[in-house]
Formats: sequence, structure tokens, C-alpha cells
Amino acid sequence: MGVRTKLILCMGILWISLVQDSPGNDEYVIQPEDILEIKVFEEPDMTTRARVTARGEISFPLLGKIKVSGMPVSRLEEKLTLLLEKDYLVNPHVNVFIERYHTKKVFVMGAVKSPGTYNLSNEKETTVLEAITMAGGFMEKAAPNGTKVIRVKDGQGITIKIKVADITKKGRKDKDIPLKANDIVYVPESFF
Repeated sequence: MGVRTKLILCMGILWISLVQDSPGNDEYVIQPEDILEIKVFEEPDMTTRARVTARGEISFPLLGKIKVSGMPVSRLEEKLTLLLEKDYLVNPHVNVFIERYHTKKVFVMGAVKSPGTYNLSNEKETTVLEAITMAGGFMEKAAPNGTKVIRVKDGQGITIKIKVADITKKGRKDKDIPLKANDIVYVPESFF
């Protein structure tokens, strides 16, 4: 686990932060629309490229449909190894690779220069201010301290208020929360 430097330009302020590489227990969890490449050592006929369906399943030779969504890659490797070992192969070695990640989107609306839908990175978290920067930044008529994140959690809509001045003027980077797929970032207009 190492540390790397991350530079962020937001509203004319250059932020420099040290980012710690993710530890091994933060393993990627398979999602619908991911494309997986699965290889079984010394079994080239079993090499499979599969897209995870909306139901979270893939189809694999000999085994048929298998539920994989929500499962870390290492857990899927273990599951396939056990299933193949049970009825088909002696001591199989299975490797799973994410060939292409599903696309996570966030919606930025309101008083920003380019409102719209933006893709979130699969390699790192995207924060509220980073999303606003992707949308061209605040318009002159924006009320940045009224910024809200609208998120669905456990089937319920929740609103998270973001006071941008705390982040940009007071250096409270912890207030610049990471976004989740399908979040809506709304920047209201100022009434003055």
C-alpha cells in the first residue's frame, strides 16, 4: 500500500492532497453491465468472456447461469473453482478479470455552466466539487452554499446539503463528499 499525490483544480484553487492506495480489503464488487474474462488454467475451451446481465448473472460453460453481481472478484474465483471441482475438474485454477467496468453516472443540474450527465470514474471516487468542475463550474448567478446532493438510499430519497464555502474557504475537504452512481447534484440560483 503506497501514497500518491493528487492535484485538483476547483474554482481557481489548486488542492494538493496525498491519497493512500486502497488496501486489499476494498476489492471491486462485480456489477451488472461489467464484462468479465474468466480463464481456467490449462482448460482453453473454458475461457469465457461474459457480460453481467441486469439480473446480475453470467453464463459459464458446464455450469450454466451463475449469480455474480455484488460479489468481489476473489469470491467469484472461489465459487467457480468449487463448482468446477465438484463435478468436472480436478484441482481447477480459475482467474477472473474485469475487462470493462459498468458505467456509473451522476447528474449535475441547476446553475452550472454545462448541466448534464457525467460518468464517474471506476478507479477513484468523484466528489461533489469534482462533478461541478466536470460540468464547467458554477455560473455567476449560482448560490454555491445551497448545493444539494439528492440520493436514493434503501428506496428512500435523501438530500445532503453541501456548504461549498466550508470546503473552498475553510479547507474542510471532508465536507466534499464522494458521489455514488445516480446521485443528482443540484446547484440553485442566487436570489440576490
